[in-house]
Amino acid sequence: MPSLIDFRRRIRSVKNTQQITKAMKMVSAAKLRRAQEAVIAARPFANSLRQMLANVAGATRGSETASQHPLLVERPEERVLVIVINADRGLAGAFSTNINRGAQKFLVEDKAGKTVEVEAIGKKARDYFRRRGFTIAGEYFGLTKSPKYADAAAIGRKVAERYANGEVDSVYLIYNEFKTVMSARLDIMQLLPVPLPQDHSGVDYIYEQPAEDLLATLLPRYVEVAIYRAILESAAAEHAARMTAMDSASSNAADVIERLTLYMNRVRQASITREIIEVVSGASALD
Repeated sequence: MPSLIDFRRRIRSVKNTQQITKAMKMVSAAKLRRAQEAVIAARPFANSLRQMLANVAGATRGSETASQHPLLVERPEERVLVIVINADRGLAGAFSTNINRGAQKFLVEDKAGKTVEVEAIGKKARDYFRRRGFTIAGEYFGLTKSPKYADAAAIGRKVAERYANGEVDSVYLIYNEFKTVMSARLDIMQLLPVPLPQDHSGVDYIYEQPAEDLLATLLPRYVEVAIYRAILESAAAEHAARMTAMDSASSNAADVIERLTLYMNRVRQASITREIIEVVSGASALD
């Protein structure tokens, strides 16, 4: 049976761990607030851009020039590029595992027999798919720590150029969409060829340039904004998952401390009782 010193040492160790998890929870909560504000600010712009794209596409419908834009041309899907957005570090519960398993299921089941490449945003995505033999076309670290539009735009230009040059036949974006602090939703989005929305509002724009030229300008921007928004969503979902995981870890540590304290008191009580019995027995032997 462990001694009292062993129990005190274990309790002190768990208390130190609990202090760390509480601090990490507070840090994640502060980061989540900023990330959530960024997501809420980005969503209206992304939705407005999508609606504008739908309206402009409606104005160019039937135009041969617009339909032949490199980002709209559909080809038989033989080479697939997947952008997976994940975390750079752990301690976020099942956040990283859910993304990686969801992406692998999509590639193995829905894209079986295709040539697949992965653009990995985050170390967890890079390590997971590299261990499983997938081709890593690019790897990016630190993007979700402090999301910047310039980083997302660079990735967007890269994948758009590869698609326009015929190096890949389709591009998909896989990430965790932030819903609430307690939940996130795995989203698999077709990025290229750009799926033109059909729900245009019928707004009749007055164009200073041909609608086809405007559509050609909007399409690359749409790809960049979609990647940027996905990075923001993933960052917020990651901070929420880490905050929840650290809160659970702190609660579990409190339970462990309570159980260890109870065991320690029992051991101490048994030790005191044994010593009393030995004293009484010794006194009785002397009599």
